[in-house]
Amino acid sequence: MTRPTPGHRYGPYVDGPDPLAPPVDLRAALDEIGRDVMEGSSPRTALQELMRRGMEGRQGLDELTRRVWEQRRRLQRENRLDGTLEEVRELLRQALEAERDTLARDDGDDARFREMQLDALPSDTGGAVRELNEYDFRSPQAQDAYDRIRDLLGRELLDQRFQGMKQAMEGATPEDIERIREMLDDLNQLLANHAAGQDTAEQFAEFMQQHGEFFPENPQNTEELIDLLAARAAAAQRMLNSLSAEQRAELMELAQQAFGDPRLAQSLAQLDAQLQGLRPGEDWDGEGRFRGENPMGMGEAARAMEQLGQLDALAEQLSQSYPGATLEDIDLDAVARHLGDEGRVEVQALTELQRELERQGLFERAPDGSLQLSPKALRRLGESVLRDVVDRIGGRRGERENRRSGAAGEATGATRPWAFGDTEAWNVPRTLLNAQLRRAGGDSRNLDVTDVEIVETETRHRAAVALCVDTSWSMVQDGRWVPMKRTALALHQLISTRFRGDDLKLVTFGRHAKSVELGELVGLEGVWEQGTNLHHALLLAGQHLRRNPDAQPVVLVVTDGEPTAHLERDGHAVFDWPMSQETLHATVAELDRLTGLKASFTFFVLGDDPRLAEFMDGIARRCGGRVVAPTLDGLGAEVVADYLRTRR
Repeated sequence: MTRPTPGHRYGPYVDGPDPLAPPVDLRAALDEIGRDVMEGSSPRTALQELMRRGMEGRQGLDELTRRVWEQRRRLQRENRLDGTLEEVRELLRQALEAERDTLARDDGDDARFREMQLDALPSDTGGAVRELNEYDFRSPQAQDAYDRIRDLLGRELLDQRFQGMKQAMEGATPEDIERIREMLDDLNQLLANHAAGQDTAEQFAEFMQQHGEFFPENPQNTEELIDLLAARAAAAQRMLNSLSAEQRAELMELAQQAFGDPRLAQSLAQLDAQLQGLRPGEDWDGEGRFRGENPMGMGEAARAMEQLGQLDALAEQLSQSYPGATLEDIDLDAVARHLGDEGRVEVQALTELQRELERQGLFERAPDGSLQLSPKALRRLGESVLRDVVDRIGGRRGERENRRSGAAGEATGATRPWAFGDTEAWNVPRTLLNAQLRRAGGDSRNLDVTDVEIVETETRHRAAVALCVDTSWSMVQDGRWVPMKRTALALHQLISTRFRGDDLKLVTFGRHAKSVELGELVGLEGVWEQGTNLHHALLLAGQHLRRNPDAQPVVLVVTDGEPTAHLERDGHAVFDWPMSQETLHATVAELDRLTGLKASFTFFVLGDDPRLAEFMDGIARRCGGRVVAPTLDGLGAEVVADYLRTRR
């Protein structure tokens, strides 16, 4: 047994779809797409719906989007944005308490005057901190708390724009603060020159050489630097927008006291203004509602706002709801960052599924430029539907039971001894085996006529089949649309693969009837149209049967309503409800003509309308046909079984 090599780690494969995973199940995907297309969706919409729903064992875009929105809600539900204000207020309270305690132990006039100064401080935190900037604290503890306020404000302001600065600037010396000011001055100059259209490549290189430690992301040029800073500055602005007017005013007042020098806030304000001009497309006006209990500092709050923006962008990519959206638009790194490696693998798997569906040629462009299922897709879909139908009727059937041999027959897999008049091909292995066994018994002849076995075949008769399906609005309204299409798919697949000599014609009939190709029927959308023109459908069926005079004529009719329209001589369709005598006479007359062709009729009646059942029973008796009343789930099985019965 091979043991892991020391120093190697083993874990789940996260760099893309698992190379050892089962291949993409195109058949299941096509089944789902086909179902949506048969319900009236376009192939493009059906493909998009599949990507949104996902498949068994595979999350779709909707589920991934839900997880993104759940992260967004949790971020807002658990946190609030006033952490810096809260911390400043607490430090201010400590400073004032410590100073008042020190002054209370002093009986001098100076102490009383100082107490009056403290009592006269503005009620707002920002104003109080500003006034105390000129105050000479008597208490070392109070001075320390006040210095921590200015230090905190400086670190938070920088942390909003520069990653990790809150920790890096803790305990900052005056020299550190001066280096920050120099960096901001150089940065503002770089952006100003870039905005003026100057070539800043060399200036950028010098800037990064001198101040690169403040940018661990390592931007490669001025544009990348601007993108980086603008995203954070916009997030900081959205954080301010999300505060109340009072909180916003307090923070802006406090910012002037950062590190005890208003120049830092002024440099940052200049930086923000330049970034807003260079990147006006960033969201500078947005805001978010945070209602949790966890207080966040200014830097952390700005990152939370940036994360909200990233989650919004990722949700939009996953929703695929904008014009021209493709799965290639989805930022896989963002998916991994917010949804983990599992989410990344799910998106890659969906992308691979879509790519494979398109690569396999399952879609093609229609003459009008729209996307439609290709013949290959229709064949695969037909295979799946026919398999379901065959399972439903209890096993594969369709082989003719007549075992007479004939020149036009097909091999059954069996053999039999040759008889005078047989013209079938010899089964050479069986013939030679018979001769060998005979010689082993002492007969010296190399070959005898009794040794010969021939391939047994079965006679096949051609059939001309017209499947007439009702496409009136009631078929859509009562949930019969998809079963009707699945029936046509199953019968088409059976005839095209196992009865290739038969000629199937698909006829749809509503107010008018029309001969259609399979792809047209599968993609047919339901239309509000009154009329069940069985007369016109039988006319088209008759044309098909007469074009095949040597074939057995078969007419299969699927409908859920009695005829309510007929065709006049000028081609105009006349609608009457309830059924008029003119419609009845026209329909029965065409039925009689087809009966004269010795056509075999079967009427599949959907629904439980007694009037319809009575009418269908009457015309079936007239033409010697059959009436079948299947369930919707059993429609396909009944039509296929009846076709096979007719063929036998």
